[in-house]
Amino acid sequence: MIELRHLKTLSALRDAGSLVEAAERVHLTQSALSHQIKDLEDRLNCSLFIRKTKPICFTSAGQRLLALADDVLPMIRNAERDIARLAGGEAGRLNICIECHSCFDWLMPTIDHFRQHWPEVEMDLSTGFSFQPLPALARGDLDLVITSDPEPRNGIAFIPLFTYESMLAMSKQHPLVARRFVQPEDLENETLITYPIDHGRLDVFSRFLDPAGVEPAQVRTAELTVMMLQLVASGRGLTALPNWALYEYLERDYVAARSLGEKGLWCTLYAAIREDQQRAEFMVDFLNTAKEVTAQTLKGIKVA
Repeated sequence: MIELRHLKTLSALRDAGSLVEAAERVHLTQSALSHQIKDLEDRLNCSLFIRKTKPICFTSAGQRLLALADDVLPMIRNAERDIARLAGGEAGRLNICIECHSCFDWLMPTIDHFRQHWPEVEMDLSTGFSFQPLPALARGDLDLVITSDPEPRNGIAFIPLFTYESMLAMSKQHPLVARRFVQPEDLENETLITYPIDHGRLDVFSRFLDPAGVEPAQVRTAELTVMMLQLVASGRGLTALPNWALYEYLERDYVAARSLGEKGLWCTLYAAIREDQQRAEFMVDFLNTAKEVTAQTLKGIKVA
């Protein structure tokens, strides 16, 4: 009566908080997801969640099924990993490079979870501030690059992880707080704080400022997200960061943030890997784990 797909759907609904995002996570239309839940409720002869509540409020029956999902789904994943090992897919190396420190918020829990289940896979981690990571990936020096700037290269596949909005953070006293969104020309007289990488690899330049022919008055760099936001909070400049990286600071009323452009600047974070490793069991599992962790921990994203 209760199927694995039902547990996955309810778990996605809880984590996403809405039918629309839950449908995207389980690769269904909203109509198909609603029909699946209604069919299960008819089978069980009870409601699983209260309609039109935000956040979604599950009934006692719904909470019992979620508890079952929390028990069963990890067991399924563990069994799949064990079978992959038995099939000889456990050997490998995973040298990862990331292009921004804010990725540590979700990448470290992903790595911790992955290590528990793939202890045989050798792992290493570095940042891409001091070198070009994609050529290093193509040479075989790296095995996976987390990037929002995919560059077509022979032998390299870009796997979408999730979509997020890049937003402009500013002090709560900044004049731009009065705006609903900012335009490129609003930054002409501002100091923009960025990570220490080429401007062409930053979405705020390549997709917002450069197309409008606008340059900020000054650019200064910082390697740590928390340092960037300390500078912003003290009125030393503005910075463009992912909405999920800003969430905690906005919740604490530490800084303010506005969309870049009327429709917002939406970006996709990718995992770049060599095509010959796309089907490696440990690589597939790492990417699936990353998607699960981000869905559970990051606010305001859409998992690919």
